[in-house]
Amino acid sequence: MDKLAIIGGRPLYGVIPISGAKNSALKVMAASLLSDQELTLENVPRLADVDMLLRLLNQHGVASVFENSTLRLRAKDIASTEAPYDLVRKMRASFNVLGPLLAREGKAKVSLPGGCAIGARPVDLHLKALGAMGADIELDEGYVFAAAPDGLKGADISFPFVSVGATEHVMLAAVLAEGRTVISNAAREPEIADLAVCLNAMGAGIAGAGTSTITIDGVKSLSGATHRVLPDRIETGAYAMAVGATGGELTLKGADGSLLGAGLSVLEETGLLVEPVDGGLKVKKQVDRCRAVDIVTQPFPGVATDLQAQFMALLATADGVSRIKETIFENRFMHAPELARMGAQISVDGQTATVRGVPRLKGAPVMATDLRASMSLVIAALAAEGQSMVNRVYHLDRGFERLEDKLADCGALIERVKD
Repeated sequence: MDKLAIIGGRPLYGVIPISGAKNSALKVMAASLLSDQELTLENVPRLADVDMLLRLLNQHGVASVFENSTLRLRAKDIASTEAPYDLVRKMRASFNVLGPLLAREGKAKVSLPGGCAIGARPVDLHLKALGAMGADIELDEGYVFAAAPDGLKGADISFPFVSVGATEHVMLAAVLAEGRTVISNAAREPEIADLAVCLNAMGAGIAGAGTSTITIDGVKSLSGATHRVLPDRIETGAYAMAVGATGGELTLKGADGSLLGAGLSVLEETGLLVEPVDGGLKVKKQVDRCRAVDIVTQPFPGVATDLQAQFMALLATADGVSRIKETIFENRFMHAPELARMGAQISVDGQTATVRGVPRLKGAPVMATDLRASMSLVIAALAAEGQSMVNRVYHLDRGFERLEDKLADCGALIERVKD
């Protein structure tokens, strides 16, 4: 199992290209199941999660060509409507093939999903929404059996709480449903709007994506299209925080600060300069030690839960006491004990972590628990005195493209070590 060896204490200078957003790429890839024509996706990151979903799509009958960052997909015929456990268990986003298969073929058998161990994240909202659209749903031996032989029907769907995955799933199913579907209390994340742009380019009738009410007028068929995946806001925020932890100045090529929502103002509160430049963002540390801040994770446009772990690493060396309240997922402070191995002073009480900044972290062997926690350990290691060994790098490979290369090009002493 690969590890990352990092010797900290070096500021970062240079240019880091921001890849396409993983969380958007996976959903627009699933949209390829909705049409028998070619869907061309640009700015697709080369990640383990993308490769895993591509394997699943291939077994459904989707032909694919992946060159550089351009992915061409064509589902001329659906070869199988079953998504097996071995492919779905490793990544939660795989579950979103259920809606497109059901919408196009009238049936699907999909394993219940896996992914990072950061809470239950049940799929009942997904299934209730598909049921409201006329699907018969049964659960048996870890699989969802869904059938809509007469096609899906438009429905009014009101979520009891905001769910990005459920919002995307309904969109992917409703575009081929008969009639109008209205999603109330819809997620407003940028990836939702990006999926709508892609689906509309294919001929869908979606309005309101990016707001709390999305209206979808179903169509009988979708065509091919070309779509460019938006830049990854989580990668953008993570590299900005690496500057805060180490010092220096980076240009994040292709980044869009507006996609960070409230996270952008929090970065600035810590003492970072984050300003638009031609083709991206410039990030520079303006204080000796970043300032402590209080953070509450919230659905967009609030601070993203996927940036919470990275903020904790940054604040571990901030001047003062910070408090981080996690409101989206339970069990998402598992990185705190690993940061403590490096000298961070963090106490956790339920949903709130209190971080007392220390002047300097110390290198240590640490273990990643999930994708975003992995990046928090990398940020801490970049700032720490001495060498750190970050274990379970496969988590990072799921969501950060060419991470060690990008950092090494900007002066970091980082190397992948193979067992």
